[in-house]
Amino acid sequence: MTHEELLKAIKDRKAKVGLIGLGYVGLPLLLRFGAEGFEVLGFDIDDTKVLKFNKGESYIKHIPAQNIAALVKGGKVTATTDFSRLKECDAILICVPTPLTLQREPDMSYVVNTSEKVAKGLRKGQLVILESTTYPGTTEEVVRPILERGGLKCGTDFNLAFSPEREDPNRKDFDLKSTPKVVGGSTEKCLELSDALYSQIVDRTVPVKNTRTAESTKLLENIFRCVNIALVNELKIIFDRMGIDVWEVIEAASTKPFGFMPFYPGPGLGGHCIPIDPFYLTWKAREYEVSTKFIELAGEINTSMPNYVVSKVMDALNDHGKSLKGSKILILGVAYKKDIDDMRESPSIRLIEILAHKGAGVEYNDPFVPVFPRLRGHSIDLKSKELDSKMLREFDAVVIATDHSAYDYNLIVEHSNLVIDTRNAAKNVTAHREKIVKA
Repeated sequence: MTHEELLKAIKDRKAKVGLIGLGYVGLPLLLRFGAEGFEVLGFDIDDTKVLKFNKGESYIKHIPAQNIAALVKGGKVTATTDFSRLKECDAILICVPTPLTLQREPDMSYVVNTSEKVAKGLRKGQLVILESTTYPGTTEEVVRPILERGGLKCGTDFNLAFSPEREDPNRKDFDLKSTPKVVGGSTEKCLELSDALYSQIVDRTVPVKNTRTAESTKLLENIFRCVNIALVNELKIIFDRMGIDVWEVIEAASTKPFGFMPFYPGPGLGGHCIPIDPFYLTWKAREYEVSTKFIELAGEINTSMPNYVVSKVMDALNDHGKSLKGSKILILGVAYKKDIDDMRESPSIRLIEILAHKGAGVEYNDPFVPVFPRLRGHSIDLKSKELDSKMLREFDAVVIATDHSAYDYNLIVEHSNLVIDTRNAAKNVTAHREKIVKA
């Protein structure tokens, strides 16, 4: 397929789209293309996901099954584990994880392995777009050489671009369609094709000079949040020592109509982006002999927050004549943010591990996570406890780690012996305030 033919097929929505990785980023993107009439083929190594998708079932809590079922029934959207079918697709989007190693360096294995799968069936005229968040240079230095091994040349025989995902699970004010899409291509023609593709599914695209600029844009967005969250986390600790309520301070500062943007403290950072992305830049910066002290300090502060919460639990128990060792602790909420089932990098994971290591008996409740999932580098074998007044009284302390809307905070405070509130979730509870410790 020539450049002109592919461009026309995209604009006519006749191009077949392949999407690799059907998780929190890939699944919404697949559904968006399907909703706009594209034929879409989803790829994943997880048999369970593929099976559920093809049955019209949802495996992500905030994505309704009917949205999937309607498209699957229409016959233009399907999923497979057979990566040899990538050659059928005109455009291939890569949405795979980019985690950190134990040494907090980029783990590019998912991107590399996926690129090699794409390279096996790469044909002339195809458009390949990387969406996975990564360091500047990944598209050109990692993906492109793999795709060119077979003799096809980027910009001549095939097209390559980077467009960072901006997925924020269960957000109400913006969705994939209304969120502007940044796009950078390896060449001008690559940019033209990728920009045309995304223009079919989003209200606005933001073309940038090249893939490195697009990659850097995503990092800036998340480093901005990481640094500011670290700031309020540090202020929380300082103000707590001074007897000042950081939440009230933030609320008051937020009344200024200019020059201030509120960020909120918590038990640590979660999600796949903010806890990880800054370290991708710090790693790459070493190649240029540049130190990233500011970014690394923010990462250290945010990473230390679960330990701070545990220290608050210990102090609160001590005030009640109890030690942490041997105490029963209930964690409320293990998803990384409210009203979703996304466990990626959730601070609750570290909370549970630290508390258990110190000798506490730890259980959890989360209406979105009935069974603790298998996670890379962790082995926690727990199931969500049913939340009721009798169960709450059985625990020496209850830690509110995720402020799910489904929780009745009046009931929680009334029937708990002690509540450590890391999210200011119980701010409107008026009775039994003496039980609440903000952390």
